[in-house]
Amino acid sequence: MTNKKQPPASKPERAPAGRPDNPFIDAGFYDRVRDYTERDATFSKELKAIADRGPGKQSTDARFAPSLELLRGVVKKGVSLDDMLGRIVLGTESGLWEPWLAAFGIELRGVSYDKAGPRNARLALDISLGAKANPLFANAGMRNWRSLVAEDCAQLQVEKPTEQAPAKAYAIFFLDAAE
Repeated sequence: MTNKKQPPASKPERAPAGRPDNPFIDAGFYDRVRDYTERDATFSKELKAIADRGPGKQSTDARFAPSLELLRGVVKKGVSLDDMLGRIVLGTESGLWEPWLAAFGIELRGVSYDKAGPRNARLALDISLGAKANPLFANAGMRNWRSLVAEDCAQLQVEKPTEQAPAKAYAIFFLDAAE
């Protein structure tokens, strides 16, 4: 036995961590998980993966986000979501914006009502388990829509469940943001 100090063990070089993967983006993986897991448990796992990965910020304007293409074509209250977003950008019929968006589970979190400037609107799409958009995406066969929306959105807001309230999650998009 010697009294010499051993040099510290060298640690292997690691690549920068980056964003963690979200396996639920793959529709095949999502379907396999749903085959063996209950709906609520799958939602919890997907929501955790979404929260860990964070927002993708790939297409933050709701008018152009590929993940919202299906929603933009749906007509509710006599108007498609695409037309609604266009009217919001133009600043017309401002009293109807919130009821229009509520039909899709979208909250108008902030908007500029100034007629001359950009809207700078923040739209919060509910991506919770009981979201109004869920049946629309499910009927189109997009069961992993939450993960796809999270890749496009600018921000994510996840509220953890309590004894009285279930988990809530929102994908935040911008509309007509100022440059």
